Amino acid sequence: MTDAMTTRRMANAIRALSMDAVEKAQSGHPGMPMGMADVATVLFTKILKYDATDPHWIDRDRFILSAGHGSMLLYSILHLTGSKEMTIDQLKRFRQVGSKTPGHPERGHTESIETTTGPLGAGISNSVGLALAERILAAEYPTIIDHRTFALCSDGDLMEGISQEAIAIAGHYKLNKLVFLYDDNGISIDGHTTLSDSVDQVARFKACGWNAVHVDGHDADAVEAAIKATEGSDKPTLIACKTTIGFGAPKKAGTEKAHGSPLGAEEIEGARKALGWEYPPFVIPDDIKHAWEEAGARGSGRRKEWETRYAALDAAVREDFERRLKGELPTSFAPAMAAYKAKLYAEPKEMATRKAGEAALTVVKGELPELVSGSADLTPSNNTLTKNMKVITPDDYAGSFMHWGIREHGMCGAINGMAIHGGILPVGSTFLVFSDYCRPPLRLAALMKIRVIQVFTHDSIGVGEDGPTHQPVEQIAALRAIPNLNVFRPCDTIETAEAWEVAVASLKRPSILALTRQNLPQLRLKDAGENLTAKGAYEIAPAEGVAAVSLFASGSEVSLAVEAKKALDAAGLPTRVVSVPCFDLFADQPGSYRAEVIGTAPVKIAVEAAIRMGWDSIIGSDGGFVGMSSFGESGPYKEVYETFGITPDTVVKLAHSMHASAA
Repeated sequence: MTDAMTTRRMANAIRALSMDAVEKAQSGHPGMPMGMADVATVLFTKILKYDATDPHWIDRDRFILSAGHGSMLLYSILHLTGSKEMTIDQLKRFRQVGSKTPGHPERGHTESIETTTGPLGAGISNSVGLALAERILAAEYPTIIDHRTFALCSDGDLMEGISQEAIAIAGHYKLNKLVFLYDDNGISIDGHTTLSDSVDQVARFKACGWNAVHVDGHDADAVEAAIKATEGSDKPTLIACKTTIGFGAPKKAGTEKAHGSPLGAEEIEGARKALGWEYPPFVIPDDIKHAWEEAGARGSGRRKEWETRYAALDAAVREDFERRLKGELPTSFAPAMAAYKAKLYAEPKEMATRKAGEAALTVVKGELPELVSGSADLTPSNNTLTKNMKVITPDDYAGSFMHWGIREHGMCGAINGMAIHGGILPVGSTFLVFSDYCRPPLRLAALMKIRVIQVFTHDSIGVGEDGPTHQPVEQIAALRAIPNLNVFRPCDTIETAEAWEVAVASLKRPSILALTRQNLPQLRLKDAGENLTAKGAYEIAPAEGVAAVSLFASGSEVSLAVEAKKALDAAGLPTRVVSVPCFDLFADQPGSYRAEVIGTAPVKIAVEAAIRMGWDSIIGSDGGFVGMSSFGESGPYKEVYETFGITPDTVVKLAHSMHASAA
């Protein structure tokens, strides 16, 4: 046990390292680490279940620094608790290229960082997913899964709109092992938060089904008591920790000047005197370093006890659990998908790809018990609740489908957290047009290289009567612009099944399946012996002889291109059709394959019920395009397609015109 004086000195070590690193970098946010150092010290030395020597122990408590701008708080703690990676040299290289101490924490870049934070609100929504994943896995593995999730959040996190979605989800689902430590310092970059905000956060959280209390964030005993009081609760808890930003800085403490800028040499000298910290920059006295290292090792006993329980599991259960943690697919998966596709080839079906997605998902779920699906209140439309799924409720987590409510942003943030936790393959769904609400967590999923899958249905003006507010035209291009994100737009039942195969096997790249509302013909009638969708693009209908025209299309427009090909062939213009279900995977292919698929036909035309952006990488800037350049119209979908000229006739006319010009 540490006495009050030692606890305060341990907190001051965080303060000193944080202000020194920011000062050396001449960039960063010293205020939050200095203000929340007391709270963090209590959490890591007396509460958190972890073992610094094994940062990937699956039953560790999770700590999420949602206020990612205060990253030096976390880096300091990692160094102090004995991280071999987080050396003092890394702290000195804060915010420098190639260091393990980037400006905001990055999962995968720095060991022991649970999630990438920085965009405010992202971390707390991830925390909801982490807490939910724990409850789902605990229902299945009660002897080896039992841990908590703690998130340090700021005023900014709670101002962001996603916070309301996140806390409403957590309150409804009674995620009682989730605790938010709110840095209630009343300061944002612009100044005091009263400039723009007057929300009573404690009352707000209580209204959402949380416990919520105030505490003095600089009173270690009070903080410890408040956190321990959450144990055994039936609700998630917010602890509003009243703190002084930049605690210890003589002139800048309690002001916005301590928020996002170095304190300066004079202010740091004054802070050292005020804190009684007599050591040079980056120097930690042996007794304090030893006390922190003891804190980092105190969970080793609990980890060893857990290992004993884990070893007692049935061997088959343990083997499958380890498979799930690694993200590997069971040996039965490939044969099951092959059998499903063989049935499609034997009995071709015309159906909407959202229905084809449901059929494929049923097979996928049958082989992957770790898959947890869900929808943002569009379940009957998204078709992501299959007959072999059970709905998760606040009183029963032993299920595999989440009703997220009309909370697209919160859903995607939480799904990232579920993937980050490990042992779960999360799937979300909504309409493609609402992917705009999802973009921040989608970008972070791609940045973190995590396996999440989003099913976005109603993928074009084919939505029809709902009109331009619900008809996506620019969303596909916007999503394709995100690096390391597979965006699939399959043309039929076979491509949809293949897209699912690729998505579940993509351990380091999230995936989107953009699926139709309207029925489409099955174009693939013969087994190619390989997953062609995995190539991103391929010739689905070859020309008879040397091609004069190459038509490129994705999704529902592939069938339009095939119809146009028939007319062009009959008119003496040999035409080939290339299906392009995934730009990203096509870009990954060798140059020789890309050149072969693009071909040498003098006329190249792309067809997609969306804007042209992105297609020039395939058809060239002088290629033809049949698609959208405006928003849509309300009406039956076939009439809407006619209105905007996305028809085989339009393609045929354009091909003839381009051919004549090229002659």
